[in-house]
Amino acid sequence: MGRIGSARRWAGAVGPAAASLWAEAKNAVLVNISGHLSPSPLFDAFRRRVMVDIDPGFTQFWHADGLPGARVAGHDMHFTIGERIGHPDCPIPTNGIEWRFVRPPVVLDDWPVAPSAPAGSIRFTTVGSWRGAFGPVEHGGRTYGVKAHEFRRFVTLPTLAPERFEIALDIHPADASDRDALERNGWAIVDPRKVASTPDRFRDYVRASAAEFSVAQGVYVDTASGWFSDRTTRYLASGRPALVQDTGFSESLPVGERLVAFTPLADAVRGAQDIAARYPEHAAAARRVAERHFDARRVLEAFWDEVAGG
Repeated sequence: MGRIGSARRWAGAVGPAAASLWAEAKNAVLVNISGHLSPSPLFDAFRRRVMVDIDPGFTQFWHADGLPGARVAGHDMHFTIGERIGHPDCPIPTNGIEWRFVRPPVVLDDWPVAPSAPAGSIRFTTVGSWRGAFGPVEHGGRTYGVKAHEFRRFVTLPTLAPERFEIALDIHPADASDRDALERNGWAIVDPRKVASTPDRFRDYVRASAAEFSVAQGVYVDTASGWFSDRTTRYLASGRPALVQDTGFSESLPVGERLVAFTPLADAVRGAQDIAARYPEHAAAARRVAERHFDARRVLEAFWDEVAGG
């Protein structure tokens, strides 16, 4: 908090600073990311409560099934980064809630364009966990998978494209067979605790890459939720093109150059080859996507206007 100039504005629910938090709550709006502040006296003390869902599909399926992990109840407004929730062909239930859309913001001043990648050295990277925080979701007789299930579909990518592929991957020893499969097929695996354990290291890792390659959680893909990664916004802001699995975001974001969406493996191969062949064009355009669609000043101003008027 001190790094961003907010050390004096930080307060926990207990401790010496708690009194000021309680005093301000009655005149404040709670922006509750994923509902992590549960209903409680402090929750109730806020003048208004706005939920921002960053796990579209998980949240709504859990809520439909009455599971406590949804944490949807008690809010006056509900936002999600799943842009297509509510569309007729998106199977994610709205449960009678008006889910408004907000894009994941990036502070552009904190993510300046990185120096050009070395000529002839196209290294695709990403940072993530193999299974993520949640398991598969079952709803309406269908099972929606996690990121590991999607990555297995693209495990042979490095054998089909000449570029280098690397993952800063948190993977459990119990998934040793998956790790072996990745390494046999040419994936370089590094420890995220070494290369991305702090904000500065994460930023350095992204900026030292040439581009991003990543898949998404199966639930985001199979529901065409429109989910988009806040990690990918950092690559784009740094002037790094992104080759990422389409979750339906291709309907509303400019894809094909700088942001390359793929669905089958063949699309991923062609996308990697095109980024390598036209890297300067892709890199130059990547920052413009971040500026136009994910700039925190634009995103949060629009978000606040909607909250204030809602």
